[in-house]
Amino acid sequence: MSAEDESSVTAREMQGAAPGQVRVSRALLSVSDKTGIVDFARGLADLGIEIVSTGGTARTLSEAGLPVRAIEDFTGFPEMMDGRVKTLHPRLYAGLLAVRSEESHLLAAAEHGIEPVDLVCVNLYPFEQTLARGDATEEEIVENIDIGGPTMIRAAAKNSAYAAVVVDPTDYAGVLAELRGSGGQISLDMRARLRATAFACTARYDAAISRWCASKLYEGFPPTWAASYRKVMDLRYGENPHQQAAYYAEAGARTHLLDGVIQLHGKELSFNNLLDLSSARELVEEFEEPACAILKHNNPCGCALGESGQIAYERAFACDPLSAFGGVIAVNRPVDRAFAEVLSEQFVEVLLAPGFNQEALEVLTRKKNVRLLELAEWHKQPAGVEEKPVLGGVLAQTRDVVSETREQMQTVTGTQPSEEQWDDLLFAWRVCRHVRSNAIVIAHRRATIGIGAGQMSRVDAVSIAVEKARAAQPELMAGSALASDAFFPFSDGPELAIKAGVTAIIQPGGSVRDQDTISLADDSGVAMVMTGVRHFRH
Repeated sequence: MSAEDESSVTAREMQGAAPGQVRVSRALLSVSDKTGIVDFARGLADLGIEIVSTGGTARTLSEAGLPVRAIEDFTGFPEMMDGRVKTLHPRLYAGLLAVRSEESHLLAAAEHGIEPVDLVCVNLYPFEQTLARGDATEEEIVENIDIGGPTMIRAAAKNSAYAAVVVDPTDYAGVLAELRGSGGQISLDMRARLRATAFACTARYDAAISRWCASKLYEGFPPTWAASYRKVMDLRYGENPHQQAAYYAEAGARTHLLDGVIQLHGKELSFNNLLDLSSARELVEEFEEPACAILKHNNPCGCALGESGQIAYERAFACDPLSAFGGVIAVNRPVDRAFAEVLSEQFVEVLLAPGFNQEALEVLTRKKNVRLLELAEWHKQPAGVEEKPVLGGVLAQTRDVVSETREQMQTVTGTQPSEEQWDDLLFAWRVCRHVRSNAIVIAHRRATIGIGAGQMSRVDAVSIAVEKARAAQPELMAGSALASDAFFPFSDGPELAIKAGVTAIIQPGGSVRDQDTISLADDSGVAMVMTGVRHFRH
């Protein structure tokens, strides 16, 4: 260090100050994500703030022509072990943690030659991003566990009245503006906000590491379950107008509900919109063929496959036109003008599609409130763990997927399903998984024609599904197929369906009265398939 530098450092020895009254004269910058760091550092330097930095950050700033003091010069101790040890030193942490209004802290700083650090700008090794890639080795993942970064963040955040902490590049401009407008000080209000952001950052980071470590150790569920979420957006209100709400995405998740979604038109999305949108996406993503799902109150009121997205929509809508009013629609094919004209005849709350051509947008945007969402690339949610809140806690379970195949299923009646019936049975079985229990789905030519959802009695669910089919498309009941998400405790449900025209049934089986329903089906010439797997959705 030059003599000029030494005198500069001496002039910046620890000075007493009240909370929030520290004039920022030294900042430590150490970032993995270098977005905006040069401009931030230049703004600090223009204010006469000395910059201390580490490794790659120091090189980036030096290459940009900014004066930088190396961390090893500040601590008097070299970086070592491939950078694993560089900031872990008492000289740095004493400079961060000193309470400037406490005389004993100032005396200790003077005795040991401790220099103050007034601002820390840190973001962490990309552990979550490395993990989310899916192809990183365990060694690479471990090397991306940051130690010094979280320690600096926590130290500065704990002592935020005297040492400000910045972890998010979106805060750079606001911090510089405050420094410029206040003679180099950062208000207590800004410090408190930065502290909250900092601790949320380390909590999220540690949660991701904890879950990864647990996944390497436990086959089932670990004794503790660490989770962290980041806010994507505030919502107008919750399920009801008197409830506040926001949408959070799981930190580090490979994808989430609105990942890649662009809203092209309409009002902001609501809490209930997002619930229904999630269910609609999950259902449509079951199929590679052109498919459409219409959701209402978190239950499908229609789902169908077709030769095109438009045909799939028309068949899904025909299942229950009354309930489809004001529904959330997901379709896995782009929307053109002809499709848009058909859609515009109905009241649609939300429409999700891979794309809309310009003519389609001209038609659909005539209605100012319809929310048009474009998702160019659909990423099916990977199998994993899902959570459901309960009072004071959370239930966690592996995500339910329909993995059983036709070859794993058993026909238990003398009558064998035809190929056409198999198509309908397998289609109805996939849809049934997405319907609230007790769930009954009646299908014809790979389109739902009647859905009974969320009933306390299975026979009531059958009755509702039959009534819906008879009300909208009675001509399709004869020769239809029925799926039940769980076994029939009595034969009354199948009997009601068979009398209405159902000729093929798929269910898990497992009731002590299975033989009663099998005998009924045999006597009626109806094919019955048992899957051995239940798909409740509560």
